[in-house]
Amino acid sequence: MARKNKTQNGSDFWLYARSFLHIYLPKVRNLSQNTIDSYKQSITYYIDYLNNQLGIVRKDVAFECLNRKNIENYLIWMNEVQNLAVKTCNLRLTALKSFMGYCADEDITLVTIFNDVCSVRGMKEHKKAILYMTNEAIEAILKTPRTDTQKGRRNRIMFMMFMMFMMFIMFIMLYDTVARAQELVDITLRDLHIVNVKSPFVTLTGKGNKSRNVPLMEKTVAHINLYLQQFHPNPSSDGKDPLFFSLRDGKPHALSTDSVNLLLGHYADQARSICPQIPQHVHCHLISKSRAMSLYRQGMPLTVIMEMLGHENLSTTSNFYAFATLDMIYEAMENNS
Repeated sequence: MARKNKTQNGSDFWLYARSFLHIYLPKVRNLSQNTIDSYKQSITYYIDYLNNQLGIVRKDVAFECLNRKNIENYLIWMNEVQNLAVKTCNLRLTALKSFMGYCADEDITLVTIFNDVCSVRGMKEHKKAILYMTNEAIEAILKTPRTDTQKGRRNRIMFMMFMMFMMFIMFIMLYDTVARAQELVDITLRDLHIVNVKSPFVTLTGKGNKSRNVPLMEKTVAHINLYLQQFHPNPSSDGKDPLFFSLRDGKPHALSTDSVNLLLGHYADQARSICPQIPQHVHCHLISKSRAMSLYRQGMPLTVIMEMLGHENLSTTSNFYAFATLDMIYEAMENNS
């Protein structure tokens, strides 16, 4: 087979990039738009690097540009010049590997380039002790929103559902926990299953458009019913109304994740005067880690925590929780002294 010239390879590169982003990821892999956007950004960032740092104009970008030397230098540049976190650098490397894997499957002549890209190892990430909040700190935040105003009642119930969505019963009764911010704002009325069911639950849609059902505790259902009476007195018949919303032009629109994090940070700032141990930067993911760490410290198996968090692989959960924090080591030493 005659070797393709540079112009042909450059043309093929852009054709495969378009097919990867517009056909393979959304239609074959059925990935969420957020995930697809992440892949697109990673590929774009590398092309920008080739253009701005190596002087390779976009029209000349070809598969040969994805070689071991270029990518290794790209990792170093991201980490040392742009001061990007190791995790971010590795995620962008993974996206390039996934793209080249797709291209190699489509064209056998690209397997050599794919193997060259795969030979680049990700940067080693030095694990730090997990930052999480104590149960007292979380309770202090939950008590902060006022309930004598409509917005206050909405915010309070929203945070209580944050703490409830990820909990379910597995041999023992589990406590309050939190869904991902995006999962929370994506909940619609039809995702709630609390009427005429023996065990109420909510359907959460996570990464990759994958859904999971999470049981709701009795107290949570009581709070939800009160919330629905006030904020959804006349629900639409299709149940597509967002559970948590703000009004724009007289119509309900789902809250953004930024809004949820801003609200959480606002109440965390207020609660810090009562509970100084609340960290300076409180966000939804921190609450999720805090509850998961609390359950892990109580002896909950990682496989159960994995199901709660919606992780596909146990290794993803292990990366966060499967090592001892300093205070866990201290407690173990105290108990055995």
